[in-house]
Amino acid sequence: MPENARNATDRELTSHVECIIERFDEMSATRDTAINRGRQLIRLSANAIRALHRGEDASSLLDDARMLMQDLANDTRRYPNVYWAGYVQDAMKEYAEAEITAALIEGESIPAPDALLVEDAAWLNGLAEAASELRRDVLDALRQDDPGRAEGLLDTMDSVYGVLVTVDFPDAVTGGLRRTTDQFRGVLERTRGDVTLSLRQSRLEHAIREAEGRMRNDTAS
Repeated sequence: MPENARNATDRELTSHVECIIERFDEMSATRDTAINRGRQLIRLSANAIRALHRGEDASSLLDDARMLMQDLANDTRRYPNVYWAGYVQDAMKEYAEAEITAALIEGESIPAPDALLVEDAAWLNGLAEAASELRRDVLDALRQDDPGRAEGLLDTMDSVYGVLVTVDFPDAVTGGLRRTTDQFRGVLERTRGDVTLSLRQSRLEHAIREAEGRMRNDTAS
């Protein structure tokens, strides 16, 4: 190969590789930022769920999480291998769980995946875990002698499960939804048993009090 042609080839190769390195640098920086934002998003989402269970205002935590989710989605969409990485999708799922948990507890409309900027599989898994979170609120309602709220939350859990079992696709598509749904089913059945036992005990105590009242009335007369 003539010297001039070789030099031209070297320059071309160097230019191509330098462009690739530049793109790799940008993608690597985006990946590092995504990992950091994903951790923050998961932490904010967990704190929001804890606040919701305590009956506290979680709106500021959810607002911060929402802003982080926007930044995470916007930054990573340019790089599909980063966007679809496990740490990004896990963060989406945790954020979806927090938003859906808030909607379920407060009796509001459940936001759609597009509204949350999360992928469908992350949303579905977040829905299953959010419904599982309601078990704590059901038990709190039973302890507070509010069987109506406990039954209402149990009905919500049952409705979510009824929808999730209709999603029949491979785990590679749903992000392991079948396993998450199976775990949720166990939580649902335990919760149903707790509610049933509590209601039966409540009815029995009511019946005993009525019988004691009739006996006192009969004795007095």
